Amino acid sequence: MSHTFAPSRSMLRPLLHARPHPQVCRRMLLSTRHASSPSATATATATAARSARPTAARQPATSIHPQRRYKSKTIEEARSRYRTGPFSWKAGVLFVLAGAGLIWYFESEKQRMQRRRIAEATKGVGKPKVGGDFKLVDHEGRPFSSANLKGRYSLVYFGFTHCPDICPEELDKMAQMFDIVEAQKPGAVAPVFITCDPVRDDPKVLKSYLAEFHSKFIGLTGTYDEIKNVCKAYRVYFSTPKEVKPGQDYLVDHSIYFYLMDPEGDFVEALGRQHSPQQAATVILDHVKDWRP
Repeated sequence: MSHTFAPSRSMLRPLLHARPHPQVCRRMLLSTRHASSPSATATATATAARSARPTAARQPATSIHPQRRYKSKTIEEARSRYRTGPFSWKAGVLFVLAGAGLIWYFESEKQRMQRRRIAEATKGVGKPKVGGDFKLVDHEGRPFSSANLKGRYSLVYFGFTHCPDICPEELDKMAQMFDIVEAQKPGAVAPVFITCDPVRDDPKVLKSYLAEFHSKFIGLTGTYDEIKNVCKAYRVYFSTPKEVKPGQDYLVDHSIYFYLMDPEGDFVEALGRQHSPQQAATVILDHVKDWRP
């Protein structure tokens, strides 16, 4: 026969009103009281140090040594370096300068080859030769031949001392051209004036006339036939009358060009009235620089 146990209300009341064990609270109070004393503080400090040792030991070795600093002084500079990557304004400037140098080099080579083609074209087969050997007399009365012009460039102009306007203008221009060239390449070019009027332009007249334009001009004259042959060799128009009475006045027609000859006596280029003194001097200097014996 079984019996069912049913606790009464009077038996459960003490259990329901029972308070939790105050062991935990007392432990916390004791810890607080001990922490307020000096000995407790020292104990807590030692305990914290012991507990921190494993943590420090577990830290990587890189935390012991100071980290390497970058050259960037600020965060903005570092971000700027990151955005630009390996390229900077210095690299851009170097790139532009290198490109400009290459362009200048190729352009100068192109112009040099063009000048060389012009010079070579005058020496080609089937082309009329300009220039040649001659023997004349200079403004000092001394013999002067084409051999005296070898070894340097020469700028040859044909005219006459009684020319009213064209020859003085062109000789002034020739003096300016020569001064520009002489300032950069001293002794590289010989300025030569050959008269087309040998009857009136003797050495004394030439010397006095050319001194008004430049002291380094070389004046050349000769007999009628010698001058005629030189004009023919240089393809210069010659209309001087052969039989002239003393004191007779007349005009002479001639070509208005400066003939640039190379150090070997070959024709290079003709400079006309379309060239300014600076432009003509630049052409001469370019040919002088390009010369290879």
